[in-house]
Amino acid sequence: MTWTGAKDLKAQLVRLWERGELLRDAVTGHARFPLRLSLKSPGAADITDRFEAVRTWAAELAAVGALRIDWQVVRHRVQGAQKLPATVWVETLEDALGWLGKGRDWERFSALVSATRQSRADLLPWLERRPLKALELSAEWARLLAVVTWLVEHPRPGIYLRQVDLPGVHSKFIEAHRGVLAELFDLALPAEAVDSARTGVGQFAARYGFLDKPAHVRFRVLDPSIQALPGTACPDVTLDAESFGCLRLPVRRVFITENETNFLAFPSVADAIVIFGAGYGWEPVARSQWLKHCVIYYWGDIDTHGFGILDQLRGKFDHVASFLMDRATLDAHASVWGVEDKPLRVELRRLRPDEQALYDDLRDNRIRAGLRLEQEYVGFECLGAALRKLCVS
Repeated sequence: MTWTGAKDLKAQLVRLWERGELLRDAVTGHARFPLRLSLKSPGAADITDRFEAVRTWAAELAAVGALRIDWQVVRHRVQGAQKLPATVWVETLEDALGWLGKGRDWERFSALVSATRQSRADLLPWLERRPLKALELSAEWARLLAVVTWLVEHPRPGIYLRQVDLPGVHSKFIEAHRGVLAELFDLALPAEAVDSARTGVGQFAARYGFLDKPAHVRFRVLDPSIQALPGTACPDVTLDAESFGCLRLPVRRVFITENETNFLAFPSVADAIVIFGAGYGWEPVARSQWLKHCVIYYWGDIDTHGFGILDQLRGKFDHVASFLMDRATLDAHASVWGVEDKPLRVELRRLRPDEQALYDDLRDNRIRAGLRLEQEYVGFECLGAALRKLCVS
């Protein structure tokens, strides 16, 4: 049966609710009701062939209390004059909410709109754009408004997020709602109070002038003759990125490795340090301009993401050389090859020709599907031999 039944009519209202259209009306004041719903009715052949089904269909629609039906008389050559639904309407918003069982949700959202209109009318566009999200946050909305008001009154405050002192706003509240607050702040704050170059949840604090937890760089001095700390040979040191950028170490070579054991056990090398990498994201290291005067070697996994990280690092230091990420190293460790779960498929623009060839082989599964060699499986004899070759060169 292709006629529009009661469930089909209700589904039309459900779609309006799920798209936020009904709630949006509370913000805009749009008068949607009476609302005519789409109706596909039986034809003359249906009355002839399925007369009882047609009567049942009409009776079911008539029984839906939320509907107002406009009837029409259809004259049929066999069945005579028949009264059938021609159009159906939901007369009022209250009828629609009652049929959907959304009356309380409407009341909660209306209360949000009223409170926002009174205290922060500049945020009404957000309620119009994200009504269902606002409804989801109804229990927190008063505190969100309080945070927005506080920042408007204290633009670019220069304190940590957890130092914001507001009644009922616990220490992690702002951090937990950064995504929503970013959208609200952008509406409420003047342009000069927002650093538009800072984007994403990870740069939330910097975007709005809060202090951020400092990024750190962890490194080991590989030359015992370099006294990075008094009385300590080859120390394992972690510094905030700003302090690391101010170092004046007499080093010529910098190794970067992604594996902690390799970092901790990296052999002594004259005039060198090793940095413990952290995958993608090189901003803390990139702040250190003195690294531009060092030879930098990157040692990562031989897989597509290893080369992706290398490519990204070259965007900060274009003179970086790869280390133990070649075809000979891969072939020498065939017994410990593994599988890369989600390989990269993108083009990388900063690889050297030999690196590009190996990356293409891995990405296109020319050697084996999803092939990877994790750097932790590269033996220390192989590492030592590579270091001796570098020192000779």
